[in-house]
Amino acid sequence: MFYSLLRHFLFRLDAETAHCLALHGLSLAHRVGVNGCLAPPPVQDPATLMGLHFPNRVGLAAGLDKNGEYIDALAALGFGHIEVGTVTPRPQAGNPRPRLFRLPQAEAIINRMGFNNAGVEALLHNVRRAEFPKKGGILGVNIGKNADTPLERAHEDYLFCLEKVYAEASYVAVNVSSPNTQNLRELQKDAALDHLLAALQTAREKLRERHGRETPLLLKIAPDLEDSQITAIADALRRHRMDGVIAANTTLSRAGVEHLPHGNESGGLSGAPEFRLATTVLGKLAHALQREVPIIGVGGILKTEDARAKLAAGASLVQLYTGFVYKGPEFVRAVAQELAKTSA
Repeated sequence: MFYSLLRHFLFRLDAETAHCLALHGLSLAHRVGVNGCLAPPPVQDPATLMGLHFPNRVGLAAGLDKNGEYIDALAALGFGHIEVGTVTPRPQAGNPRPRLFRLPQAEAIINRMGFNNAGVEALLHNVRRAEFPKKGGILGVNIGKNADTPLERAHEDYLFCLEKVYAEASYVAVNVSSPNTQNLRELQKDAALDHLLAALQTAREKLRERHGRETPLLLKIAPDLEDSQITAIADALRRHRMDGVIAANTTLSRAGVEHLPHGNESGGLSGAPEFRLATTVLGKLAHALQREVPIIGVGGILKTEDARAKLAAGASLVQLYTGFVYKGPEFVRAVAQELAKTSA
């Protein structure tokens, strides 16, 4: 009830303004100790994946907290893990505003943010201040390339970020699937993906020796893939010994929303209209991988049964973003409780 009233107010504002205001408010609530009125204690449904021990199967997807400024406040809402970013080596403003649009009739969002972030050094400063990782919380860091870095040198940006965050992150997610950085998705293709993953694994072996720890490395893929691309990505994940894959990012499809206000804005579509596409890609990827590489399912979870369907399709964990925006903190617990039934 509280969140429905708050959402009514927030949805009267520009989407990006509301996003910032909501996060600032959440942070304030956390600092004064009133998070309990927003969400009850987290659901305990332990899962071990990639050598990490997750308290429950529901995480926060990257994109909500790009700079790691709200880690503790978000973690207090009951997420089993938090993923921050996408972060790039250097700060960048992203695309011009407006760049974030709600489609409430479809429970969807279109964004063309463009990896707006304060840079990896700022993110590291915030991560080191947060209590959540110090207490054993699972914190993923999602890394990308700067918009002005040529595609042929993209691997340099990913390697730079990997080296910077390796010792602070529970896992690192490699984002080659955002539709909002020009040509970024070209990095998902055959030779480009091979080159990038090989470089990352070589770097990780050196970082493992330097830091004396194993930080899992995941790939985040798009939902807009042909079957042959899914098979090729699955082969690359195995060949380069990736620890996991996140399926999937936002979609370029506008099926079902073309007629709605803002429905034809450029950018990536998330929310309920993406569910079928993202879950189909997840299922095909799971079939191709034969459980050799674990999958985190994300995309279109607006009901608890949507999360259950992700697990049925082959995911081991799920992440929320748009569903969290539309449903509020209580949705985190509801989804975690639903998934706990599947492992009971």
